Amino acid sequence: MAHPQWLDWAQRLQALAQTGLNYDPRPFDKQRYEQIRDLAAEIVAAHSDAPLEQIAGLMSAQTGHATPKIDSRGVIFREDKILLVQEKLDNDRWTLPGGWVDIGEPPSVAVEREVWEETGYRVRAVKLLALYDRHKHGHPPSLFHAYKVFFRCDLLSDERNEAPNIETGVPQFFALDALPELSTARVTATQIARFFEHLQNPDWQTDFD
Repeated sequence: MAHPQWLDWAQRLQALAQTGLNYDPRPFDKQRYEQIRDLAAEIVAAHSDAPLEQIAGLMSAQTGHATPKIDSRGVIFREDKILLVQEKLDNDRWTLPGGWVDIGEPPSVAVEREVWEETGYRVRAVKLLALYDRHKHGHPPSLFHAYKVFFRCDLLSDERNEAPNIETGVPQFFALDALPELSTARVTATQIARFFEHLQNPDWQTDFD
């Protein structure tokens, strides 16, 4: 799915406004940056089903110098199968375990934490497989620009903590030719196929855009 031009314009306007407001502008410049941010929200609302008030609220909540968000995902294999979890917030579609990196947290530590929280497995991040610009890899449109970081992780134990998670269902391992319906906002079939290729070619270098 191509990243639409209108969304690119809106994201750039929002980032320009957010960064401008971060540097304590003079009163009239502050008003202009706020108008630019409102214009970005109007563009998104005109091309989506989300209400203008919701979009404007999300945009105004972003502060500081605007930079892409970081989404860190764990790639865990058991023999010739890959570990996936169900996203309850996305109609139980499946994805690699992971999520946003927290402030003060290295991406490798973030992915180990997310895998534990979402699957109950303890893992160790061992290789950075890919650093992707979300816009370039067939994901559905998103309000904010993000980079996607994929780590190959080793299972430290086959034992799993079975405490329930409010965001994800019970994890399962899947063969490449038997993948379930994916949460494409988080991972695509093309990306998973690429990671299977990395499994067969452990000397490959990291993919990046």
